[in-house]
Amino acid sequence: MNQNSKINEHKNPPSGDRGIKVGIAGGAGYTGGELIRLLINHPNVELSFVHSKSNAGNPVYKVHQDLIGETDLKFTNELNNNIDVLFLCVGHGEAKKFLDETNIDDTIRIIDLSQDFRLHQKSAIANRQFVYGLPELNKAEIKKSQYLANPGCFATATLLALAPMVKSGLLSGRIIVDAKTGSSGSGAKPAANTHHPQRMNSFYAYKPFIHQHVPEIEQHLHAVGRFGHELVFMTHSLPVARGIFASCYLETTAQVSNEDLQNLYRHFYESSFFVRLVDGSPDINWVKNTNFCDIAAHSNGKQIVVFSAIDNLVKGAAGQAVQNMNLMFGLDETKGLIFSGGNP
Repeated sequence: MNQNSKINEHKNPPSGDRGIKVGIAGGAGYTGGELIRLLINHPNVELSFVHSKSNAGNPVYKVHQDLIGETDLKFTNELNNNIDVLFLCVGHGEAKKFLDETNIDDTIRIIDLSQDFRLHQKSAIANRQFVYGLPELNKAEIKKSQYLANPGCFATATLLALAPMVKSGLLSGRIIVDAKTGSSGSGAKPAANTHHPQRMNSFYAYKPFIHQHVPEIEQHLHAVGRFGHELVFMTHSLPVARGIFASCYLETTAQVSNEDLQNLYRHFYESSFFVRLVDGSPDINWVKNTNFCDIAAHSNGKQIVVFSAIDNLVKGAAGQAVQNMNLMFGLDETKGLIFSGGNP
């Protein structure tokens, strides 16, 4: 079945699923805006409130102007417990504080888009145990979960690129990941080195050896298979607004032909709708505004390169959070996530 056939198959799923009442905490940033866009168009969702202290009382479209005419919701400083699931789009380090200070009913499911609960040693608070939410690698646990930690954008692109090779047991030596991201990954508030006018005609590396996603990537590669390899992970700033492109360089214990490599990836992702295997190289323009991760893998005998591309705000954040919500509530994981990407 080609990808267009798969999309047509999922565009008009059976009706009759109950509505899911949703709240968003921290809806004024880029990720919050992307999440609102997805949820107001989701066929099984009622978006009850969007919380923002700094914008309380203002129409949502005053901040997210792409939503003019699509919603009359206003930001609120009040939260209520008459919801089924709460998305946390607060800043890194703020989610735990928010849960400590806020009375949230135990029946409400929580999907956190910050990094606060992604690592095993930090994945619990009070009586809440968070499950790591990368659907292609952890779908069974996600379906049973009450509290979910949405993966980081770099971690998503890297884990999906590396998981089939780690599972195969064929790796030898160190793994080098050269990853690049657009300016929206730094959030809506500009800083001297992240503001788009500074980045738009520039290219540079940042956080060498100390990027916050490294422990997350290493931890969840261990969950895929036996992983004892050195990971060298470097990040760079791309002169674009959105998109992540990761180039992963690997060595194997034995000769691996291109045909065997393609078969390995095809088999690993045969039931993963949102992973597309492409020829040559992915392009961030192909995944822009979509929930797809495009992957290409190439072999030169014992040397392998794997490329992956995602939209950092969709598959790397809000889209993946909606995909996880679908799984948690027993819906088809593609619900509300089938739409065309954009042109350059």
